[in-house]
Amino acid sequence: MRICVCVSGGGTNLQAIFDAIDAGRIPGAEIVRVISNNPGAFALERAKNRGIEAVCISPKTFPDREAFNEALLQGLKDCKPELIVLAGFLVNVPVCVIREFKNRIINIHPSLIPSFCGKGYYGLKVHEGVLARGVKVTGATVHFVDEGIDTGKIIAQKAVCVEDGDTPEILQKRVMEQAEWIILPETVRKIVAGELQIG
Repeated sequence: MRICVCVSGGGTNLQAIFDAIDAGRIPGAEIVRVISNNPGAFALERAKNRGIEAVCISPKTFPDREAFNEALLQGLKDCKPELIVLAGFLVNVPVCVIREFKNRIINIHPSLIPSFCGKGYYGLKVHEGVLARGVKVTGATVHFVDEGIDTGKIIAQKAVCVEDGDTPEILQKRVMEQAEWIILPETVRKIVAGELQIG
């Protein structure tokens, strides 16, 4: 299965997928392109180091959002993906992309949706919200992407305990290690294996 991964930062979830493929846990998966909106994203280096095409499509290089949206759509279509994985992609995916690849886009979100999700909840802001509210359990969610923000059908969730003395950074790391890096590769495996219906 041809997979395109979209990422904005370091690419730790991308690396988790690479590691799962290398370990033979996702037979039949091929990451054909990595796209980032951030030219400085280390995820692009991770892709290049594996000989995978790494492409930056930044909104800052286009005259308006519509032009960027069209470029992103074309950048995805060019690599003919059967599955698109948003692995820390801090861009609101345009409707034209969602419609072109209906039910073939999945996203990882660092909370237990419907808590701490939607507009304004991304990256460390999610974990800051969790700690400010005082909840005892957080986690991560893999979901299909629809035209809303974090509103698509939930595929997988994994809970993580919030511990005394947590900072947003410490909690972020624990959620990655105990939830994100587990459920995202496993979801990709299920889709590639045909255990989870898409499209």
